[in-house]
Amino acid sequence: MGSGGRLVLAALMAVALAILHPSAEAASLHGGGLFDSIFAFGDSFTDTGNNPIVFGWYNVFDVVMRPPYGMTSFGGHPTGRNCNGRLIIDFIAQGLGLPLVPPYLSHKGSFQQGANFAVGGATALNSSFFHIGDPPGASPFPLNTSLEVQLGWFEELKPSLCQTDQECKDFFGRSLFFVGEFGINDYHYSFGKKSMQEIRAFVPDLIQTISMGAEARPLDSSCCSCHYCHFESAYMHRVIEHGAKTLVVPGMIPSGCAPPILVAFEDADASEYDATTGCLKEPNEIVKLHNSLLRDAVQKLRAEHPDVTIIHTDLFNHVMEMVKAPEKFGLENRAVVNIAEVDEFNYAVVAGINKDDVLRVCCGGRGRYHYNLSVACGDEAATTCEDPSTHLFWDGVHLTEAAYHYIAEDWLNTIVSSLPTTASS
Repeated sequence: MGSGGRLVLAALMAVALAILHPSAEAASLHGGGLFDSIFAFGDSFTDTGNNPIVFGWYNVFDVVMRPPYGMTSFGGHPTGRNCNGRLIIDFIAQGLGLPLVPPYLSHKGSFQQGANFAVGGATALNSSFFHIGDPPGASPFPLNTSLEVQLGWFEELKPSLCQTDQECKDFFGRSLFFVGEFGINDYHYSFGKKSMQEIRAFVPDLIQTISMGAEARPLDSSCCSCHYCHFESAYMHRVIEHGAKTLVVPGMIPSGCAPPILVAFEDADASEYDATTGCLKEPNEIVKLHNSLLRDAVQKLRAEHPDVTIIHTDLFNHVMEMVKAPEKFGLENRAVVNIAEVDEFNYAVVAGINKDDVLRVCCGGRGRYHYNLSVACGDEAATTCEDPSTHLFWDGVHLTEAAYHYIAEDWLNTIVSSLPTTASS
């Protein structure tokens, strides 16, 4: 094995130890030599504290700043994360021996070791797209924290990190970039305005757009999903032009398993559900196609930029594994429910076991899946499970720290094993 191969093998072993025991000793095993910093764009799956600031611009309080958010980590205090504890990006930073990535909008210190531009609720497309046809006084959501906006923040920060082109190439060449997860909010906002059939009809446009590449062109306001991969691909080009050499591009979770979507389509016919998982089939089919096309876009970018490592990471299959076999991951949150609840909320009960239970959120309000649009986690009327580590979903679409930990283990191994090696005898 060449020295490069031995380096990667050693790094993989160190990563495994670091993520299982995220102490300074474990993280320092690889000397912090893989990356010097992390820069991240995305939505609430990645946001480490920007969303409360954005909400403040609109005089809206963000409930993620109330308990029980943060109850498992960070001394039990809310940090602005949509989770009971750490996110995937937190575990990855710890596994790489780097500090947790600070939120760009609220951090007052140095960004030399990275910055997080992700914002909860962010879309890939600019928010104006989703407000087409809105009546006066309509909800301001989604707020305009799109990928384009986040890249603008990054470009504002850049002069404080490096000056010359060569300095920036060197600096960002030693950085790890996360572009996403993006897309779930684009689709979910569309679900609220269009039928599933209308959204599915956009998929061929999505395929065509991906095949045409990432060249800039005007947005066709008649289509939402068809432009997602086109825009993210174009923005990945933009990040690469700034000197990025290692990019992680995550896919989407199975929307059809997410409690907010299940509740939004609670009148769906029984045939629209997957009998083995309880998830809605059509939203998941759209996401599967989305993820497939995103992989194609990544493959195309790799061909165009052979000197850049572009890594596609999986969310969909990991979540589906936990839904299908929760006991393998310690998600044994099975519970007997009383007959009144069964009748009122139409739970699927077999021999006293609630088959929907793995899809139930830990923190929420009374209703099917313990999810209630009128009672958000953090509200006074919300209730929280005793042990979040036995749950997959935390407060709706977001996962628990335990679920993120499992996914992060795979992502870290994928990232490290994807890095180029210099073979030598």
